Amino acid sequence: MELAKVTAKGQITIPIGVRKKLGIKEGSKVIFLEEAGRIYLANSSMEALQEAQLAFAGEAERVGWKTEEDVVSMIRELREERMVK
Repeated sequence: MELAKVTAKGQITIPIGVRKKLGIKEGSKVIFLEEAGRIYLANSSMEALQEAQLAFAGEAERVGWKTEEDVVSMIRELREERMVK
């Protein structure tokens, strides 16, 4: 467990151990999440990535992609279509 002191302006310094675990560096943005009456601090970039992964879960199977080459082929086709227009 880590401890941080709140300044008069409501600011805190996130302890180094917490920053390392969350992958927070200078300039990183954090997000505060509420769940079951508790507030959690998270790296906003990682949270956005996880939400995107959940949103796309199962989509490859749904459209019939089985390999990475299937995805690469689709990207090539889209690029070719775009160049024709």
